[in-house]
Amino acid sequence: MENHGGTCTRDPRDDADDAFEPMSPDEFDAGFTADMPRLRRRLLALTGNPHDADDLLQETYLRLSRRARARNLTPQQHPYAYTCTVALNLLRDSWLHPSRRERTTDRLPEAGWDGGLGTYEASATALALLSVLSPKEAAAVILVDLEGLTHDTAGERLGAHRGTVQRNRMRALAKMRAALAG
Repeated sequence: MENHGGTCTRDPRDDADDAFEPMSPDEFDAGFTADMPRLRRRLLALTGNPHDADDLLQETYLRLSRRARARNLTPQQHPYAYTCTVALNLLRDSWLHPSRRERTTDRLPEAGWDGGLGTYEASATALALLSVLSPKEAAAVILVDLEGLTHDTAGERLGAHRGTVQRNRMRALAKMRAALAG
């Protein structure tokens, strides 16, 4: 709506906004390709690594492309801003959930497959070690060492102070070392 001297009149362009047509995959590809160099520069500045920036750019394209091909991506008033928002959400998600990130290594996987016996033995050993601990000690080890939470976050989840979580974890690790040595 436009305001002309105290009266509101309807802008004919508003009618076009009321009924969004889904964006075609070709329109999406053309728009994304046009914004890609600018978006890559922004992602490179945020990640500091050209490989991470390229991975994030590709993931952004795939996320939006799926929506365009499913015909549920509507044209945006500010397509670059929308694309940046999607890319930044993906980057934030990778920071909040580091376990979802790919990890590179210079070691090759071990040759041969043992049928899962090694995994089973490791799980059985871990369960045996955890059974030696009190519930509070086991919770501290699981949250901090296995899930990778900070002492503060683990304390919030357990309803305890961070110092209590640290103390329980240290006692637990000492008991586990003694059980492995003995």
